[in-house]
Amino acid sequence: MSRLTINRSGEMAVFAKVVELGGFSAAAKVCCMTPSAVSKLVQRLEERLGVRLVNRSTRRLQLTAEGCAFYERVVRILADIDEAERSAGAGETPEGRVRLNVSASYATHALMPVLPEFLAEFPSVSLDILQTDAVVDLMAERVDIAVRAGPLKTSSLIARKLGTTSMTIVGAPAYLDRFGVPQTIEDIEAHNRLSHSYARAIDGWPLLSNAEQIALPPTERVRVSDGEGLRQLALAGVGLVRLPTFTVREDIRAGRLLPLVEHLNPGDAETFHAVFLGQGGALPSRVRVVLDFLARRARISSS
Repeated sequence: MSRLTINRSGEMAVFAKVVELGGFSAAAKVCCMTPSAVSKLVQRLEERLGVRLVNRSTRRLQLTAEGCAFYERVVRILADIDEAERSAGAGETPEGRVRLNVSASYATHALMPVLPEFLAEFPSVSLDILQTDAVVDLMAERVDIAVRAGPLKTSSLIARKLGTTSMTIVGAPAYLDRFGVPQTIEDIEAHNRLSHSYARAIDGWPLLSNAEQIALPPTERVRVSDGEGLRQLALAGVGLVRLPTFTVREDIRAGRLLPLVEHLNPGDAETFHAVFLGQGGALPSRVRVVLDFLARRARISSS
């Protein structure tokens, strides 16, 4: 049978319902088909693809690994079809749901303060915001846009720069009153240096020593999975932290945290990018307006 005579999007829609509703009978009711017709459709789909998509039993239906991967792609394809039809029929009015992956620090200090503006400007766009400093697989997690800090690895992702921030070592006044204000590298070594619990591009705190850069390893007593958690520990007087300046800027202005050993700062910076999957075609309008908004209103800077 010619591909032109196969309603592939219709098959995908039925398959998606089978997965989402957990069986042929439930999908048949929604799709106005008989259970046997749905079963035969899935069987034809498997034969054409040359893989088994579901394992069938009398009690339940279970996706194979190939079925899971196919379902993830089907969901994206059907969403793109819906978006294309909405765009053609509604003057490309942005509509739909966008899934964002951002760090807790970026969410707290850059995104959340301006989010009401976005929601007011694009009332038909909904957002799912996943906060984690971990690098997630955009395809596997069905993420449309991820905001990442630091150097980007070579990949198929497309990146849009959101700005650059300097790095600053800070401590709370109460902590410094108890343990002293460090002036030298030796002083810093005597302090509790809080760290991330995941691998960083640079292993340790970069500092200048006799005009050369060294990396001072943090202490291991407390490690945290995100930068915002480190900031909260610093505010509580647990120890010193080294964080992007934009995350502690207001704390410094308010005197809640004090910048330390600036003369030992090598001046390194951290660049933020919005990354997304792209195949060379136009982005859905719902994704494009989020990207444009991040670049316009949720940029990163040290000032």
